[in-house]
This record gives sequence, C-alpha cells and structure tokens, in this order.
Amino acid sequence: MKYVGLDTQIRRNNSRSIVLLMMFPLLILAGVFGFFLWVEQGDLDAAAYEFIVTIPFVLGGVAIWFLIAFSGHSAMINLSTGSETLDRKENMRVYNLTENLCISVGMTMPKLRIIESDQLNAFASGINEKTYTVTLTRGIIEKLDDRELEGVIAHELMHIRNRDVRLLIVSIIFVGIFSFVVSVLFRSLLYGGARRRNNKDGGGQLLIIALVIALVVYFLSILFRFALSRKREYMADAGAADMTRNPMALASALRKISGNSDVDVRSDDVKQMFIDNGPKEGEAGLSGLTGLFATHPPIMKRVQFLENM
Repeated sequence: MKYVGLDTQIRRNNSRSIVLLMMFPLLILAGVFGFFLWVEQGDLDAAAYEFIVTIPFVLGGVAIWFLIAFSGHSAMINLSTGSETLDRKENMRVYNLTENLCISVGMTMPKLRIIESDQLNAFASGINEKTYTVTLTRGIIEKLDDRELEGVIAHELMHIRNRDVRLLIVSIIFVGIFSFVVSVLFRSLLYGGARRRNNKDGGGQLLIIALVIALVVYFLSILFRFALSRKREYMADAGAADMTRNPMALASALRKISGNSDVDVRSDDVKQMFIDNGPKEGEAGLSGLTGLFATHPPIMKRVQFLENM
C-alpha cells in the first residue's frame, strides 16, 4: 500500500465515513423492507405500504439507541477496559512524547489513560477534541524504548487525525444494534417456540424469516466493518512513520507487541480498537474465513510494510 500523503488520507477517510454512515441505515431499511416483501409474498405495493407505515418507528428506535450509545461511549469503553487517567507527574515521559508529536503536526493533545496490564497494547478513542483519548497498557509503557513508544503513540494519534476513531465507534454502535435484534429474535424463537408451534397464525414462521434476514444484515455489517478496520491499520502505520520519520521504530515496537498483546477486556468490540487484534502468528497463514473476519492484518505483514517504506 503506497502512502499518498496525510491530507489525501484524511479526505479519503472522510469520504469513507460518509459512506459508512449511509451504509448502516440502508442495511436497516433494506432488512425491514425485505421482511415485508417476504411476508407479502412478493407484492411490492403491499410491502411498500407496510414499510412506509413502520419505518418512522424503526428509525426512531435506532436514533434513540444511537444517541445514547454515542454520548456514553467513553464511559462504556473505560468501564470495559478498566482504564484510569494516566498521572502526569509519574509519567512525564509519556506526556512529553505525546505533546511533542502533537505540536509537530499542530493537533490538540488528547487525554491519556492507562490499563494496568503487563501485556503490550494501546488504542485511541473519542468522537471530538473533548473526548479524544489515547490509552496505553502499563506493559507497553515499560517495555518499549522512547523511539518505539513514540511510534505507537504516533500510530494512535493518526487514528484520531484520520477520523478512524469516530468511524469505528459509529460502526460499533450500528453493529451492536444488529446484534441486539438478532439476540432478541433468537431468544423469542427459542423460548416461545412451543407456544408458536401451537398457534395457527404463522407467528413462528414470521419470526424465523425475521431472524434469517437479521442474520444476513448482521453478517454484511460485520464484513464491511472488518474490511475498513484492516485498511485503517496500514494507513495509521504509514501516517505514524511519516509523523516520526522513523518507520523502523514502529516496526520494532510491533515485533515486541506480537504475541504479547492479549489484554483482558470485557467487550470484543473494544478489542477491535487496539493496535494489535489481528490473527495470531500461527493463524496468519490461514486463508478464507480467518482473514475475512480479522479486524487487523497480521503484524508481520505490517512490519514488512513499514520496512519497505
């Protein structure tokens, strides 16, 4: 992947953000319309009528869910990771590295937080300058030298500059909606199946149809998000190398991180935000489903990319 410049990266990512913001609501609308089309046995006029009547309630529910999750995302992430504010007096090294990088590119310094774990990992989060945060594990702070840690921090700052963090949080919220719908439908089918089998109104069949459609939409949303996640890691690596003028430092950091990054986090969605959440080295050579559902490219491929810059 050729690095084409920071400004071009940001413009492209903003375009992807717009596409993503449109794609998830469209998936919801397509799923609802598909359900009514099935129920009405292909009658487009009847399906369209049911769709139009129902859609305000669907969009209203999605909007409420989205606003709650969007406004409370920082608290949920901090709770999931168990992170705490990184004390400035005791961690001047980290603050100095971060401030120098921010000054070099003219960006506002994000908040810094720490996870008390010996594992080596880090991630960026937030939706605006008030909530942008870089979170580091205790292990990555203590086990990387200044050049390597600077490379990791620069990588996370690039996620903020490229609007990746906002993009990822939006995708997590929408995929969470699909996951919740699938879970509700599955539980309704599982625990209400006996009653519906004795019901002649076909409620059980409708529930199965709704579940199948929801699963398809959920699957598509996951694939779309994972594809974006993999590409954004290469972009952040390239941007960090450009910011620090030292791609070998980040490559060295990634080598140390590899195999030592398994942080205990309550949410799999939050794990996707870490600098390393890719296939384990033993899985890196697997093709097909392993690569398809990986949120990150294999670390060694990222190292090779940096070494070839």
